[in-house]
Amino acid sequence: MTLYLDQLHGSLADPLLDAMTFLNEITGRHPEAISFAPGRPYEGFFETDRVAEYLDAYLEHLRERGLTEDQVRSTLFQYGPTKGIVAELIARTLANDEGLTVAPPALVVTVGAQEGMLLVLRALCADRDDVLLVSSPCYVGVTGAARLLDISTVPVPEGDPAAVAAVARALVAEGRRPRALYVVPDFANPSGVSLPTAVRKELLATARAEGLLVIEDNPYGFFTRTGRTRPTLKALDRHRVVVHLGSFAKTCFPGARLGYVLADQEVVAPDGTVTLLADQLAKLKSMTTVNTPALSQAVIGGLLIRHDFRLRAANAAAVAHYAAGLTTLLAELEQHFPAAERARLGVGWNQPEGGYFTVLTVPFRADAAAMRRCAEQYGVLWTPMADFYPAGGGEQLLRLSSSSLTTDQIGDGIKRLAEFIRSEAA
Repeated sequence: MTLYLDQLHGSLADPLLDAMTFLNEITGRHPEAISFAPGRPYEGFFETDRVAEYLDAYLEHLRERGLTEDQVRSTLFQYGPTKGIVAELIARTLANDEGLTVAPPALVVTVGAQEGMLLVLRALCADRDDVLLVSSPCYVGVTGAARLLDISTVPVPEGDPAAVAAVARALVAEGRRPRALYVVPDFANPSGVSLPTAVRKELLATARAEGLLVIEDNPYGFFTRTGRTRPTLKALDRHRVVVHLGSFAKTCFPGARLGYVLADQEVVAPDGTVTLLADQLAKLKSMTTVNTPALSQAVIGGLLIRHDFRLRAANAAAVAHYAAGLTTLLAELEQHFPAAERARLGVGWNQPEGGYFTVLTVPFRADAAAMRRCAEQYGVLWTPMADFYPAGGGEQLLRLSSSSLTTDQIGDGIKRLAEFIRSEAA
């Protein structure tokens, strides 16, 4: 049987999905290139023997709770509760790391944060008039999830509560319903921007006034370069307007594919029954992944136990590594593009306070063709920014990720990148 793309779901022809596939393909074609493209954790901290150690720690935890060997075996090998088996351990960790008081029933353990996005969007957006607001530029995972679900997205400038209010009111005037705003408040992907605390508070007040939920995605919050940390939106939330997405990909390791949703909003049924939004998300999850793999949960659960439910402390070496990498990248850009040359070429960059990402402005179209030339001729990979702008823009911007590289690789890579930029400008 031959299938025709125009008869399949429209998302399959969306350039957004092609763009991400292209990044994977070009990385595979140039394995020796210095890659500033992927937002991957540094692998130097991964030790394979720790996996068994963490698994043993979790199994011992179950036995200490009084489970029999048959119950321990079933926990590990059988289908488990849809909401997960490590919610209590995650709640204890959130209390230590973020100052959050979390009731375990308000948590749903997911197959990465990406599943959490799909579940939350599916639950919140009931019909074609429901709209998701997204910060622009925006992480493509959430715009891609919305596209898969046929949910409309409308961009708002990153970190601008007044714009959020204006866009929400304009949508209401059109007869549409703005349901939620997606935001990454700490060292965002792709921009590297971190919102000041005052802006966070204003954003929450705006969301409450406009009847919006805030979907907070927080994968990078630990990785400060300056030592400054800010409270999460959920830690500032006094009115349950924030649905918090968490992931252990960056703070533990991505191979576990483990995340969670903190959804403590009350849901009232027509008969007056009150449940949590987390309970409703679990219904949806039961029809997708059924339950998050117990083996992944057990390993991450054991890691949390081994580190006394304090991931900030456990990530001290990683925080130092990412801070050094980002500081090196910014210093190398400064060295290779002195102020006079920056002005002449039209080159510039932001100064992120932490995280993985820096955005570079260049004097040419930074598209897939340019990245291919850079990879083939100079052995350097980066990410075009245009794909992160839902309504267009970013054509002369590129994203650099310093997370997976050593400082020596960063130095060599920026030197090559500078040569490429000068060549393109000429």
